[in-house]
Amino acid sequence: MHFSIIIVILLPLLLSLLFLRRQWRQSPHRRLPPGSMGWPYIGETLKLYTQHPNTFFSIRRKRYGNIFKSHLLGCPCVMISSPEAAKIVLVSKAHLFKPTYPPSKEKMIGPEALNFHQGEYHSLLKKLVLSAFTPAAIRGSATIVETIAINLLSKWENTSSPIYTFHQMKKYVFEVAMISAFGENPEPETQGIKSLYQILEKGYNSMPLDFPGTLFHKAMKARKSLNEALTKIIDKRRSRRRRIGEGGGGGLLGILLGAQKQNELSDCQIADNIIGVIFAAHDTTASVLTWVLKYLHDNVDVLEAVTVIQETLRSASILSFTFREAVEDVEFQGYVIPKGWKVLPLFRTIHHTSDFFPQPDKFDPSRFEVESHRG
Repeated sequence: MHFSIIIVILLPLLLSLLFLRRQWRQSPHRRLPPGSMGWPYIGETLKLYTQHPNTFFSIRRKRYGNIFKSHLLGCPCVMISSPEAAKIVLVSKAHLFKPTYPPSKEKMIGPEALNFHQGEYHSLLKKLVLSAFTPAAIRGSATIVETIAINLLSKWENTSSPIYTFHQMKKYVFEVAMISAFGENPEPETQGIKSLYQILEKGYNSMPLDFPGTLFHKAMKARKSLNEALTKIIDKRRSRRRRIGEGGGGGLLGILLGAQKQNELSDCQIADNIIGVIFAAHDTTASVLTWVLKYLHDNVDVLEAVTVIQETLRSASILSFTFREAVEDVEFQGYVIPKGWKVLPLFRTIHHTSDFFPQPDKFDPSRFEVESHRG
């Protein structure tokens, strides 16, 4: 009896899913790149998360070639895995592909962040953000950053427990990022930002399912609290500026608050860009530092070589890919990329393809020395 009820309930659901999947794979665009869209909504996200990134992308590259379609994190995507195609998307025809992220990550960082814009607003923000990281701007923070590093190393010396380098680098990078964002004398309210950000980052690559218990729901709650904390700090600095005529204070926040009146930013714009810069600096920088330590440990003969940094970035491929979005239907290498589809240059695949880098699994800084001599 119970089994019959289950069949009655599940059979229509299964048939509906099969129908949706069939419809999902059909498209009005006849010249889409080859590839698989997976299941409706989920796409191939679960396959990506349960396989090594090298495996996931290399299998599809061998099957479909240097350009293929998929569906990840709720978004239809086109993957490109050749240097020439990546240059078209990121440089020569960049105006056709705007910076973007999956919807879940965009909501968490904030839609007003530099990461998601082009044109005048993007240019203004880029100029302001870069001004916070010029040699003159960071010179005063060098001693504090050095102190953070020395304190971290001293803890390593005095522990008998295993040291998990990536986690330690994340702690170090976050402390430096907070100084970059808020200056050398940050407000007491910044203390709570670290714990909130740790909750937020766990949801960055989650499916955008906003109901209790999901990583996305927890992350969005933390993002709301982060916005409230940042707004308090912004209000405090604006009030002090009006009262005693000071600038916007230290760090990137001070620069954003001190923008010229004709370019004055709203609290929301400032908060989104503070979160965006912390996001950009956190995991990627911590990953680079972790791999630099690893490769220097394994290759002590290259300790003094500057090219070790370039080879680390290639070999570790901290960013497997980046996201762009087609702003219109784009003719691309014999295919059509529909407006609104994400385009992912696959850095990791390019960096680990023997056609471009002989013996890609070998750590060899000299490959960049050869290139520099050729130039």
